[in-house]
Amino acid sequence: MRKTAVEKTRNIGIMAHIDAGKTTTTERILFYTGQNYKIGEVHHGTATMDYMELEQERGITITSAATTCFWKDNQINIIDTPGHVDFTAEVERSLRVLDGAIVVLCAVGGVEPQTEKVWYQAEKYNIPRVIYINKMDRNGAEYNEVLEEIEEKFAIKPLLLQLPIGFEDTFNGIIDLITMKAHIYDSDVMGTKFQITDIPEDMLIEAELHRENLLEILSDYNMELMELFLEKKNISEKLIKEAIRKATLSLDLFPVLMGSSFKNKAVQSLLDSIIYYLPSPKDKKEVSGFCPKKGNEMIRNIDDKEHYSSFVFKILTDEHLGKLIFFRVYSGSLKAGSTIINASTGKKVRLSKIYKMYAQKRVEVKEIFTGEIGATGGIGDIHTGDTLCDIANQIEFENIAFPDPVISSTIEPKLTSDHDKLQLVLEKISDEDPTFKTYIDKNTGQKIVSGMGELHLEVIKERILREFKLDTKMGKPRVYYKETIQINGIGEEKYIAQESGKGLYGHVVLQIDPLEGKEKFQFDIKIDSNKIPSEFYNPIQEGIKESLTTGTLAGYPITDIKVTLIDGSYNDEDSNEIAFKIAASKAFRDAYKNAKPILLEPVMKIEILVQDEYLGDIISDINARDGKINNMENKNNIHIVDGIVPLSNMFGFATSLRTMTQGRANYSMEFFDYVKMSKAKTENVLVNQLGIYANN
Repeated sequence: MRKTAVEKTRNIGIMAHIDAGKTTTTERILFYTGQNYKIGEVHHGTATMDYMELEQERGITITSAATTCFWKDNQINIIDTPGHVDFTAEVERSLRVLDGAIVVLCAVGGVEPQTEKVWYQAEKYNIPRVIYINKMDRNGAEYNEVLEEIEEKFAIKPLLLQLPIGFEDTFNGIIDLITMKAHIYDSDVMGTKFQITDIPEDMLIEAELHRENLLEILSDYNMELMELFLEKKNISEKLIKEAIRKATLSLDLFPVLMGSSFKNKAVQSLLDSIIYYLPSPKDKKEVSGFCPKKGNEMIRNIDDKEHYSSFVFKILTDEHLGKLIFFRVYSGSLKAGSTIINASTGKKVRLSKIYKMYAQKRVEVKEIFTGEIGATGGIGDIHTGDTLCDIANQIEFENIAFPDPVISSTIEPKLTSDHDKLQLVLEKISDEDPTFKTYIDKNTGQKIVSGMGELHLEVIKERILREFKLDTKMGKPRVYYKETIQINGIGEEKYIAQESGKGLYGHVVLQIDPLEGKEKFQFDIKIDSNKIPSEFYNPIQEGIKESLTTGTLAGYPITDIKVTLIDGSYNDEDSNEIAFKIAASKAFRDAYKNAKPILLEPVMKIEILVQDEYLGDIISDINARDGKINNMENKNNIHIVDGIVPLSNMFGFATSLRTMTQGRANYSMEFFDYVKMSKAKTENVLVNQLGIYANN
């Protein structure tokens, strides 16, 4: 029996740029909802949601944490996500299962690079958002400038619901433009008590103007409200909130609130907004997937009485349970001990125990219901993106697309006897983190690890030591290049062989061409089925795709390529799938060598916040790294420098920046694109770094 109706359930994420106050805001929410009896602090290393030792030491969120709290008879499931670009995948997989989100902005920093990133990630999943301007107590806090940035950088219409009372260190509350009342917070009691009073006289005219603007905007979303507004009649609080909710759920408007989480001011009104304006699972009404066997679209209603279906969005290594698997239930309900099926693999699984998560703590429950987030353990062969569902009524949901790694390094244990143990540890971490890859270099026999940035690999190394008690050595980070072609090429392979007394025959002719646009690979067929039967097209494509994983120029993955099957032949007796798969692989490599392969290198988008006296040195340093500065602006006496720089030239930049600016400047960097390398740089990589003779 479920305790909270699905209509009163909220699955929300809290997202933002690093240091905007996401985790601090979450800690206040847990305190005011009674989930925590005291407030945890990021700077003290006591934050509930940053439970990893590394998170507590560094004061940043590395992995998304899930917890549950209750506010005004509503259940709020919260996922606190990382703000650093190296851990963007954590945001991506969290957004996949969320219904709504709180986007936290710093009142001084405004819309920062990672904020833009997570905003457009949420846009991709059509997630309604409430914007919370935090740190209104800080020097330089200016909500009007933040509103302008929101309009400009997000290309949306922010809906201002509150005004601040006080300025910077005198900020002590907000004016609610819906009720037209002032909320004054008492700092001495941790913000648990506040007075609701009349609006200060010196702010009344400003508040009335903003309320007039609010009602004018909302009149487009409710006919009754429009009539009352035009007739200048009283409009009820209920009617205003209904209009805001409608516009928020349709992604037409985005409510904006403000406060100071660290100073315990106005977080309660943020909690109210989660209940009033963000969706319940029921608001979506249904979720779509496809039949695992036939591929046709299928629908599940958001209802406890529906067939069970859920989506695995996160996996953690747990010392007691092995794999701890997080999943979001989309339809139906499931009792502990039930047997279901992993539609992604076709294997049956038994969920012996089901847990509700409270950050690192888990509470065992007997049953889980539609719209809830749960966890289970002790199950093998389950990965992020898998669908768990009813055996007799299967459905599979769309998987999550994660970005490819951009940086790699060698890794080895300090003790030779620990090689096998290290391999097992790396496999566990790779299961947890889809953006972390590990493999053996076929030329050197060394273990290679790849990730999203220097910090990502650094954190992996620290986790291996702390969580698995294994000391390792990492080589100097190196760039994760890719390969592509400059011209078209044709390759042919007639594969004839004997296997176990039976003949093998497969003959294909392939043409490859450079492919532009977002699509990285395309396979076309321009051949009559009488030459090669259609049953062999999939094996041919599989053979090509396997060849894409390792280019012949330098062993890097191949991208941006179109492959066309233009000719071939088959033999009634000896042709089979294996023969055509091998023939396609060999023909592709033949064509690839003829198409002038080149290296592509990752370039990074960088944003630097620097004081005036260091600006010249920063610009000179970026130019020396072959970077390109795209834009510079001045905000609150801080220069914001935006540019594009090759990743290969950015190693050691953090140390260099600290030295140049005496530790006063900050920067953020994220992957931008792969671009063609110059001939000189290609030769340097091939000869000096990889020991390959550059003859292309």
